[in-house]
Amino acid sequence: MHEWIEPQDVQVPEALQTAVGGHPLVAETLARRGITDVTCAQAFLDPDRYRPALATELPNLARAVERLECAIAQGERICVWGDFDVDGQTATTILVSTLRDLGAVVQHHIPVRAKESHGVNLPVLERVIADGVDLVLTCDTGVGAHEAVDYARSQGVDVIVTDHHDLPPLLPEAYAVVNPKMLPESHPLRELSGAGCAYKLVEALYDRVGRSADATRYLDLVALGLVADVAVQTGDTRYLTQRGLEALRHTGRLGLRVMMDLANLNLDWLTEEHIGFQLAPRLNALGRLDDANPIVELLTTDDVTRARTLATELEGLNAQRKLLCDQVFQAAQAQIERDPSLLDYAALVLSHPAWPGGVVGIVAGRLAERYHRPAILLTTPPDQLGRGSARSVAGCDINAAIAAQAGLLHGFGGHPMAAGLSIDPERIPEFRRALSRTISETCEIEETPKLQVDAFLALTDLSLELIEEIERLAPFGPGNPSLTLATKGLSLVSLAPIGRNGEHLQLIVEDEAGNTQKVLWWRGAGEPLPEGRFDLAYTVRASDYRGQRDVQVEWTDARAVEKPTVSLRPAAPVIEVLDHRRELRPRAMLEQLQAREEVQVWAEADAKAQVRGRDRRELAATKTLAVWTAPPGPAEWQDGLAKASPQKVVLFGINPGLDDPELFLKRLAGLAKHALRADAGRASISALAAATAQRESSVWAGLAWLTARGYLAVASAGDDEVQLTVGEGRADADLPRVAAHLRMLIEETAAYRAYFARVEKETLV
Repeated sequence: MHEWIEPQDVQVPEALQTAVGGHPLVAETLARRGITDVTCAQAFLDPDRYRPALATELPNLARAVERLECAIAQGERICVWGDFDVDGQTATTILVSTLRDLGAVVQHHIPVRAKESHGVNLPVLERVIADGVDLVLTCDTGVGAHEAVDYARSQGVDVIVTDHHDLPPLLPEAYAVVNPKMLPESHPLRELSGAGCAYKLVEALYDRVGRSADATRYLDLVALGLVADVAVQTGDTRYLTQRGLEALRHTGRLGLRVMMDLANLNLDWLTEEHIGFQLAPRLNALGRLDDANPIVELLTTDDVTRARTLATELEGLNAQRKLLCDQVFQAAQAQIERDPSLLDYAALVLSHPAWPGGVVGIVAGRLAERYHRPAILLTTPPDQLGRGSARSVAGCDINAAIAAQAGLLHGFGGHPMAAGLSIDPERIPEFRRALSRTISETCEIEETPKLQVDAFLALTDLSLELIEEIERLAPFGPGNPSLTLATKGLSLVSLAPIGRNGEHLQLIVEDEAGNTQKVLWWRGAGEPLPEGRFDLAYTVRASDYRGQRDVQVEWTDARAVEKPTVSLRPAAPVIEVLDHRRELRPRAMLEQLQAREEVQVWAEADAKAQVRGRDRRELAATKTLAVWTAPPGPAEWQDGLAKASPQKVVLFGINPGLDDPELFLKRLAGLAKHALRADAGRASISALAAATAQRESSVWAGLAWLTARGYLAVASAGDDEVQLTVGEGRADADLPRVAAHLRMLIEETAAYRAYFARVEKETLV
């Protein structure tokens, strides 16, 4: 629950309303946020009216440019040293691409999280320098890398640091340190992220050779980095995000287009929310769970097959990341339930030896939001340092609070809202106590979080037209929060759990005039529901689910206005479900059903012919749907249900027996040979998926394995069709990695089918 701050009446200057036009809410919001000058408002809404700051206003940037120009002219070997999150990935790609374009001899290194953690790892740097690198250029890292910089200097190697993290008491003695945090707080470049800082360096490099316009080719990557790093949307940061989003909607980067296709994103309607909730998690999954260095290839390749392979790998890793996050979150909750005294501290500090370091930061963020206090999660493998991530809440600079415990730590660094640290595991209890004291003494965390409501509206006011007006104020983020709207006097009509595990809620609310509205409450399952009449605070956006634009209302908070007079009506089930998943003679039961009524049977692989079934591509609207083979994943299951729109579902859920990489590859290879022989090598990915009873991502990974093994080659690929040719018979060095990725995807499908076999029928349908 929040303390609501209701919108105050605001005097909108007539000139501002005239200049802004449209719905009055836009001008009112600008005025409430202190933007009343017409010129400033126009520059805020329209990037064409904004004057960006010169790149050279960044301290030491001119010195960095001169050193890079010298390195290019003399053919020195440059190593771009990045970071494994999206901001670091995009900054690395921007710098590597530009330096190559300008004729530099360049390589890159992104730390492997599990082996190196953040920053400039000294043993790896020693190897890089020993291999002959003459200049190291960091991005999104390095501002605290004193030891690494000192070593490089001792070897006669210059280091240029470009970073945006908070400044340490002393800067490293690098050739140049370029960091927007060195600027005054009011400077328009102050809030640039690592990718933004890299972009300004690139701007200056291109400007020096008379090719200023060439820098704009990287704006799509800048938007990814800025939004993913939750940069404050003000000044040049907002301007670059606006420009970058427009560039992203028309990006020519093959890897990004394949990624967005796999994520079912419509480029025309792409917003910062799509970056934050769909693209960034996929890109981050690589750095969290694997090696992020191939991301530079994904973001620069012109090879369709390679783009497909890498993007499909991201899909699998992102699914794995979601599963691991849920597991760690549940384990953290279990720790708190076993030891409620953990909540007596001002910060929640939890640890476990088996927690994956790549996801603890995400879970810390969820815990900080739930318990309204900073949260730190640490992974503490045996005989190793504990490493973890912190997430904070408004009113607490967690990086400063952690820095105050420097004597207990091996390393730390970050932002006011997020930080990382390393510590001896036996010192965690002492660290918990000391950090709690510091936070209690120095932070001002409100006991009840406040919620600023921007406007009260009626349900009938909600429309796509209104959303389009609100989106004029986008991109939203820190410094420019999305609008929180509210409606008074609602009652809850019905609710239904949604999501793979029913963790979200879909609600129907009704106003006093009988108007209703669907509302989504993300992670709302298990939360207390309002009784009687209540006021609802929410955000609105345009949903583009299945290509259809619609108003999507998302629950933020509720406050009661009266006691209930009627009980909540649970959502009535609209589909009858018969469960035969444990039937001893399922085939006989299906034949009886087919003899008794008209039924459509969903069956794939060999079972399709055996039971006169249809695969996922052939499903059509039907009264009764018999699910013979268990689907390979939740997306395929939901799509199949949507296509059939049945009134009755009969569950059999037979395992097709292909959830073994060797069996799957054998079948896929046979289908590929048939395509080569009978269809001149043309094959449909969706048809191959249905014929193998697998997800399309697994088919792409299987083709990648057959290609890496030398059996096949993919001459071209579209959204669903591939053109296959015979391979050269030689195995590729990439085969082990491709095989591991395929194995992971098949294991995910096997796990889902096991879940499908045991979960309650009401959860499935």
